[in-house]
Amino acid sequence: MDAGIYGQYGNRLKSAWEYQYAMLQHLLAEAAADTERVYLLGLDSIQTSLGRAVFCDMRFYYEARMSISTDALPAVAKGVWDIIAAADGRVRKCLVLDLDNTLWGGVIADDGLSGIELGELGKGRIYCDIQRWCLELKKRGVILAVCSKNDEDNAREPFEKHPDMVLRPDDIAMFVANWEDKASNIRRIQETLNIGMDSMVFLDDQAFERNLVKEMIPEITVPSLPEEPAEWPAYLKSLDLFETSSVSEGADRTKQYREEANRRTEKARHADVGEYLESLEMKACCAPFDEFRYPRIAELSQRSNQFNLRTVRYTEDQIKDIAQSDRYITLYFTLEDRFGDYGLVSCMIMEKTGEGEAFIDTWFMSCRVLQRGMEEFIINCAVEEAAKQGIEILTGEYIPTKKNRMVEKIYEKYGFKSQGDGRYRLETGKYKKLETKISKEALSE
Repeated sequence: MDAGIYGQYGNRLKSAWEYQYAMLQHLLAEAAADTERVYLLGLDSIQTSLGRAVFCDMRFYYEARMSISTDALPAVAKGVWDIIAAADGRVRKCLVLDLDNTLWGGVIADDGLSGIELGELGKGRIYCDIQRWCLELKKRGVILAVCSKNDEDNAREPFEKHPDMVLRPDDIAMFVANWEDKASNIRRIQETLNIGMDSMVFLDDQAFERNLVKEMIPEITVPSLPEEPAEWPAYLKSLDLFETSSVSEGADRTKQYREEANRRTEKARHADVGEYLESLEMKACCAPFDEFRYPRIAELSQRSNQFNLRTVRYTEDQIKDIAQSDRYITLYFTLEDRFGDYGLVSCMIMEKTGEGEAFIDTWFMSCRVLQRGMEEFIINCAVEEAAKQGIEILTGEYIPTKKNRMVEKIYEKYGFKSQGDGRYRLETGKYKKLETKISKEALSE
């Protein structure tokens, strides 16, 4: 913003435009923070990125009162779209990182631990800043993974021994270093983490590797980095690759995904699936929504796309209202096994629609716990709780989206009768409990 008639002194003069503008920005941010489903688009950052002359064309301003130039409109539109997509649950969850000349300067196998560029001197600061950006994303809940063409011992050495390394082994959810092509390794990472390929971003300094991955995996996001590494930190931040509408605890999430990799290793040791599930010693809890879990329930409703029967999104305030209403039966589910605690993994909301009848308004579940018997455990608990509250007829609905086809037949699979048009019906008195390897635990205080 141009300085007004008071010059820079206007920034401290309460009656000046500059001071009033800063106060307005502050008050808007405070109001948005206290209001669900209200998001602010920072035009100042877009103007800074594009430059004042590009952002505002004074000819159009005086002729048509257009504060934003036609050249700047695409950037503004992208910002609006990013917010809408994030609010609708279309978020990127994982950053896959190359190592040599990406997280540090040089090649670790050739230059050795003391020879790579990393630290606060020279070009090393560039790579430290990139790692700081990655670490902040991890703290915010983004999953970090490594995909490198390297011997694994060499690749891990800077993480474990270099004094200026910002990222450490515990920050990486999955570490893949070998000599296979990177597209195949990224598919392996995606399968292990059990997330959509369109929720992943791949970062690599080499155009050949970027193009190979883009060609073989069109769904993944692959930024085309500038030739000058010094431009990378600002460029990557300007892309807003990880726009979000909620925040989760990154440390817990990284730990959970590392535990999932251990489960995959354990699974490979068992020829029989039932034997493998038995070996996990799984325990689950089922309880009504409570105040402590409102944020996580709302977040999971925003992020769950694949296992989500009706894809209804909820804010924290809406979850609170539902939990406190006698009209609804609410259940959340946690799961743990001998490798670790998954935390809260699923929620169900049943709305009482009439005498002895209820409708499953919402059922979503984290894909991290698929094919472990959790679906059967949830249905068992839901029918049991509904029956306790006098529900004789339980109905459900499947609303198809581009991502939730995996649950298209789930109600039929578990004994509900199709009523047509995606609607299903179950008589709770005739329900036969499903077999599962998960034991029910009382919720610890």
